[in-house]
Amino acid sequence: MADGLSAIPAAVLRNLSDKLYEKRKNGALELEGIVKQLTVAGDHDRINALINLLTHEFTFSNQTSHRKGGLIGLAAITVGLSAEAAQHLEQIVPPVINSFSDQDSRVRYYACEALYNIAKVVRGDFIVFFNKIFDALCKLSADSDLNVQSAAHLLDRLVKDIVTESDQFSIEEFIPLLRERMNVLNPYVRQFLVGWITVLDSVPDIDMLGFLPDFLDGLFNMLSDSSHEIRQQADSALSEFLQEIKNSPSVDYGRMAEILVQRASSPDEFTRWTAITWINEFVKLGGDQLVPYYADILGAILPCIADKEERIRVVARETNEELLAIKAHPSEGFDVGAILSIVKRQLSSEYEATRIESLHWISTLLNRHRTEVLSFLNDIFDTLLKALSDPSDQVVLLVLEVHACIAKDQYNFRHLVVFLVQNFRKNGLLLEKRGALIIRRLCVLLEAERVFRELSAILEGESDLNFASTMVQALNLILLTSSELSDLRNLLKQSLVNAAGKDFFLSLYASWTHSSMAIISLCLLAQAYQHASCVIQSLTEEDINVRFLVQLDKLINLLETPIFAYLRLQLLEPGKYVWLLKALNGLLMLLPQQSAAFKILNTRLKTVPSIHFSEDGNMNDDSISISPNGINFASWLQRFQRLQQQHRLHCKSLNTSTSSKSLQVKEVKKTEEFRGPPVPELTRPPSRLSRKAPGQLQL
Repeated sequence: MADGLSAIPAAVLRNLSDKLYEKRKNGALELEGIVKQLTVAGDHDRINALINLLTHEFTFSNQTSHRKGGLIGLAAITVGLSAEAAQHLEQIVPPVINSFSDQDSRVRYYACEALYNIAKVVRGDFIVFFNKIFDALCKLSADSDLNVQSAAHLLDRLVKDIVTESDQFSIEEFIPLLRERMNVLNPYVRQFLVGWITVLDSVPDIDMLGFLPDFLDGLFNMLSDSSHEIRQQADSALSEFLQEIKNSPSVDYGRMAEILVQRASSPDEFTRWTAITWINEFVKLGGDQLVPYYADILGAILPCIADKEERIRVVARETNEELLAIKAHPSEGFDVGAILSIVKRQLSSEYEATRIESLHWISTLLNRHRTEVLSFLNDIFDTLLKALSDPSDQVVLLVLEVHACIAKDQYNFRHLVVFLVQNFRKNGLLLEKRGALIIRRLCVLLEAERVFRELSAILEGESDLNFASTMVQALNLILLTSSELSDLRNLLKQSLVNAAGKDFFLSLYASWTHSSMAIISLCLLAQAYQHASCVIQSLTEEDINVRFLVQLDKLINLLETPIFAYLRLQLLEPGKYVWLLKALNGLLMLLPQQSAAFKILNTRLKTVPSIHFSEDGNMNDDSISISPNGINFASWLQRFQRLQQQHRLHCKSLNTSTSSKSLQVKEVKKTEEFRGPPVPELTRPPSRLSRKAPGQLQL
């Protein structure tokens, strides 16, 4: 300290600590001259003493004017040292950097000015302090004092010039510092950071692209900044990096893909669009590097396919098509399970387009990696079944294609049909609204006869009799009306003349017995008219209910369609088709006379050529007996009657249970006071249908 005081006149010290800037400046000029003399003399010990004096007595002083003087003095010493300043920087620079955090804004301003002058002198030797200076400048860029911000900006420009021309700058040491600050929200700091990224990226010898994953997320974060200028700067920087990626032979796609996937779900539209655009380029350029990330990328792409912004939807669809076109193999790291997990989650998306593309992915994976997909079947099967209830018909049709692809082998085929029946049982609305669509489509995608045989086999042992009846009626209507099932109807028409038709007829009969109307329809379709007449004759009063009449009404209307044209033509030969005429007359006798169906059928039967019944119930003309093809119809009729009896008992049981509950409710509602004689329970009025001689049911 004494050496320092002896080297500098007292007047100079007074000027350096003066409150007036001009006096401090004059003192600095005098100090600069003294240091020059000491430098020429090689007296660096005394120079060190001067630096220590200014540092401890001035820059660390409690008096503001002293701190200001100390800063300008250190800058003057550096100028005086000139080319030999480098060896003293370890003493000069730290106190100046320390002054950047001074509470007085004017001190912070003079610290910027001092460091600017020091940097101009030492240039490249200054790099050793870069990280500390960068950290200080980062804070000063957001300083509350505009003058300090302006001074920091000038210093920043000089530091950038020095860094770009230096060969000592260490990007490896700088990146952690940059990464720590990339998520700062202050707009001035963000501008400062983007400015540095842009400058460093412009230096040929600095590989900023190699470190892009370290600050990429921060740049994307700036795309949603409230300041248009910051968004523009961040976008410009990202565009430049993307162009470099396209031209670079070596890029770390993996780490950046993880960032892009997160940003693709940003609530900010511009951020989403930029992320999807990058992902699109990565899929085109990344090749094998991106295989382990396909699932994550797909998870980002699928929601964007239904984005509200058209430009995002367009890029997302293009990217999805690019991914679908890549034929990676599990041995290359392609994770089928991860892809299926993503697709399964997206099948629950509220957006139809996303659900549709998810199903396309499952279909594609089944075609390419069937074995691997089937190994994860338990994970996705329930979700695929739920998709059958989707409000979109297109989704339902696609999920049926997936199911059909899964069901190529017998085990999965039965698995599908069993779960389908279970789903229909649990969700009656699904059967009502989508049952026909689902069954018809499955018949197209899979063999129709196989589908109906399997459904019939399952329903034959169905314990829920109400559901079994409803399901059989639905299947029967599909069989009678669907254009896709014309071959099945033609096969059934041959039931009495060839083995294939007989076998299929009997396979359906086993479950069709759950519904009397379905059995009658099946027999008319199979031209088993005598058996149809017997079934009609076997019906009891309990069978002729509203549900039965509704089904009968549908059948009568179907008899007028082209599907039953052959049957109507057979009425031209009543002597040959005795039992057909008896069956139709039997149906007529079951219909209320005022119903439209009665009038339709009655009108049709009036056109039949006249023929009379004999006492034994046959026509006067010689009837032609159709070969039963070895079918024991008597046995099958007994089977039908037994099952129908089960249905009657089940119905009675339900009615009894309902009545019991109703009585219990009434008992609870009874008041303690007696209000009159009990009212007898009303019974159902007797049916207008009474049982007559075989074949003669009347109203």
